[in-house]
Amino acid sequence: MNLNLAATVMLLTNQLEESPSGGREMLCKLNHDVLTDIYGDRLTVLQLSKQPIRGFKSIINAFRGHIDGVNSETIHTVFHLISTKNINKLFVDGSNFGEVVKLVKKMFPQVQVYTFFHNVEVRFFWGSFRQNKSVHALAVFVVNYLAERKSVKFTDKLICLSQRDSQLLQKIYGRQATHVSPMALRDQLVSNAQKVTEPSQQKFALFVGGVFYANRVGITWFVKHVVPRINIKICIVGKGFERYKKELELEGKVEVIGAVDSLAEWYLRAHFVIAPIFDGSGMKTKVAEALMYGKTVIGTAEAFSGYEEDGYKVGQVCRTADDFVVAIDAVDEMVVARFDEELRSIYDRKYSYTAARLRLAMILNAIDHNADT
Repeated sequence: MNLNLAATVMLLTNQLEESPSGGREMLCKLNHDVLTDIYGDRLTVLQLSKQPIRGFKSIINAFRGHIDGVNSETIHTVFHLISTKNINKLFVDGSNFGEVVKLVKKMFPQVQVYTFFHNVEVRFFWGSFRQNKSVHALAVFVVNYLAERKSVKFTDKLICLSQRDSQLLQKIYGRQATHVSPMALRDQLVSNAQKVTEPSQQKFALFVGGVFYANRVGITWFVKHVVPRINIKICIVGKGFERYKKELELEGKVEVIGAVDSLAEWYLRAHFVIAPIFDGSGMKTKVAEALMYGKTVIGTAEAFSGYEEDGYKVGQVCRTADDFVVAIDAVDEMVVARFDEELRSIYDRKYSYTAARLRLAMILNAIDHNADT
């Protein structure tokens, strides 16, 4: 592949974690690594640390777009770096930085701005508000709507994870994405792990996810309406779920593990993965993770959003409790092997680091299209 590296690029992102665990955090780190790989010392990185909103002035500033580390000082830093380093492309990793996008385009109209949408944030926070109807949740929704609207209006290139999110942008803000670049993950599969990991003495299905509203509502529904009708144990892994042991655990049927140091062992030992998610935006990390570990997924249409093209290969889409029961009863025929090479190959082609690097290089015009690739 021949790269056109004439551009000087700046990445604006949240504070990066060395070993991220959440889906958004993992994707932010991957985007950073991809851009570093492509541009090397032509990339300038500015990481913003989230600050709590305290006091009347902070609340007023939040409605102006001063959220998630955006403030007068960081905006000044962005301007300074663009001027002194002759930045001509700004990659903004998150639509919550809309105030920065607006001001950059006004101050430096020649700079090409690319904004990466991890979700349609307004849709995500609307779902959160519906689950927790509080003044705080409503304020968070409005603040993110105002910030995201600026991102859509002033960004040159809008990058979404899926066509569904692009259509949502069109519906809410009147502008669709210019590019779609699906969820991608760094490979966590240890070489030959599928051969060396011992199978569990008892078969189990795995649910993975942090304890945010859509995951909590989904697995609570599943435990209530599906678990009493199936004959396989469910293990729930994810940061924060240890607080819901009393609510979710059923002896011999459901075990709440909570946070773990490594997901690899759990994925590799699982018979299959469940994803009963009914609300949200973006793409679900757990589906890409399951593919990375060669695992079948039984989940809802929401869980498979963005993966539709591969849905029939990945597993089974369920809409009701009856659908889940039927799919789980038939799962032994569906699961070809504990590690399915065909499912793993879908990850390699579409949701891997290599796939993401190629997509972002093309979106950023970092590939010389006149050269042989």
